[in-house]
Amino acid sequence: MRGIRIGVVEDEPAACQKVLDYLNRYQSENGENFTVSVFDDGAKIVEGYRPIYDILLLDIEMKQMDGMEAARRIRKIDSSVVIVFITNASQYAINGYEVQALSYLLKPVPYFAFSQEIKRSIETVRRQADDSMLFEAGSQRTRVELKSIVYIESIRHTIIIHTLDGKLSVTSTLKELEAQLAEHDFFRSNSCYLVNLRHVTGIEDQDCIMSNGERLRISRPRKKAFVAALAGYISGGLQ
Repeated sequence: MRGIRIGVVEDEPAACQKVLDYLNRYQSENGENFTVSVFDDGAKIVEGYRPIYDILLLDIEMKQMDGMEAARRIRKIDSSVVIVFITNASQYAINGYEVQALSYLLKPVPYFAFSQEIKRSIETVRRQADDSMLFEAGSQRTRVELKSIVYIESIRHTIIIHTLDGKLSVTSTLKELEAQLAEHDFFRSNSCYLVNLRHVTGIEDQDCIMSNGERLRISRPRKKAFVAALAGYISGGLQ
């Protein structure tokens, strides 16, 4: 099982180090494997955000952009990342429902409370990871998490699955995959691309901008339906 990707957003060096120490302790005590990225302000993680994280540990009070505003912006393009607020001020916690925060921890955070919250967050991540699919890749079968798929491309008679971790050639057709993934927020942008709407960060002219920076063409006959599907996905993710 792959490691858990965690983003830590904290502007106080001592508080940030405590979180990192707690994460290291949790890994060693529970046999987990974390990949941790650190940001010293909400504005830093929002800039160029890609939905690659499983868990975000967000301070709320920061100088440029507070954690609540960062979470609002992140939720517009990432409906599944687990958000846990770490704050000095309990009055902020009630606002967490706006961004579907899992919970909040009040500073100074004792290790036991932290470890229980990380355990709950990991359980949530693993339940989401069950949303996966088996693909035939040559003589092998490979399981891929649907949320890690950025888009699927048809090149002549080859299907290429573009994921956050690389590319995979599989035996199938775009039509078959479109039917299988219809209930999982995938939508055809043209005859070559089946796009994961959770990775669409914007639309410019006839292109959709993906979380990995790629621009994929939207055919003119499909644009209206594509925009409607994207709007429906975004509004659904914010309910």
